[in-house]
Amino acid sequence: MKMNGARILVLEDEPIIGFALEDILAAEGAHSFLATTLDEAETAVAGQAFDCGILDVNVHGGKSYGVAARLREGGIPFLFATGYGDTAHPPEFADVPTLSKPYSPGQVRRAIDAIA
Repeated sequence: MKMNGARILVLEDEPIIGFALEDILAAEGAHSFLATTLDEAETAVAGQAFDCGILDVNVHGGKSYGVAARLREGGIPFLFATGYGDTAHPPEFADVPTLSKPYSPGQVRRAIDAIA
């Protein structure tokens, strides 16, 4: 996926990580929308158009799989980001790439290219 001009949903409950990811995406020319709760992400998916999403798995103790399902229903590619390593996801998301934290700008770029 060409990131320049892409609209990317970022679901991340840790502000420092979210802001750093926004900086990485901005350096690539992407426009990001940072959601820090599952409700914010659900509202964003319902009301905005995105080219892809990067979803933290564990958000304030809840899982982002509901948001992932909405993205999938809309045909929007996404990946998971987690600090728990290569987490085992539910079977319906077993094919979704997982970006392990901490990650570098190059890893983010390659992960987004892989889902496009």
